[in-house]
Amino acid sequence: MHSYLKLFIIPCALALIVCSACAKKRVKESPLAGEALEEQQPALAEPTLEEAGLGTQGFKEISADQAELKAIFQDIRFDYDDFGLRPDAKETLNSIAEWLMKSQSTQVLIEGHCDERGAIEYNLALGERRSNSAKKYLEQLGVPSERTYTISYGEERPVDPSHTEAAWAKNRRGHFLLR
Repeated sequence: MHSYLKLFIIPCALALIVCSACAKKRVKESPLAGEALEEQQPALAEPTLEEAGLGTQGFKEISADQAELKAIFQDIRFDYDDFGLRPDAKETLNSIAEWLMKSQSTQVLIEGHCDERGAIEYNLALGERRSNSAKKYLEQLGVPSERTYTISYGEERPVDPSHTEAAWAKNRRGHFLLR
């Protein structure tokens, strides 16, 4: 009788362990002082550009000869390990929203970028949060969500490849392309 009991209890115990492990929240380590950050899963995630079949095709850099647009669509900057919008970023986004409301057919791609510090996965997630915070702010100002797209490049596309605080500050940014 005991052998039948072992055959039943052991598989049940293993299934319970596996199920309880699946229920745990995933945690990432912050590059700051080893503190843990829970990954936040959005309730209803919008499709990425790739999932929507759009890719980044058609979005273009603002050329040097488009001085008025260059003055409006300036990169916004972020503080270290932060995706909150600074006052200067909100000022820039206010100008961008005003221009987008006048140009109803233009779509904007907001790229999220980070400096080289931190793990690749962490920086991709942080870049996504940065681009999404800019997108949400534009939406609060009245820009329709179907005209704004986001993508994260994490640390992969630095403006300044130097390894200094000044370079890192330049690389922590939101960058805009138009279509």
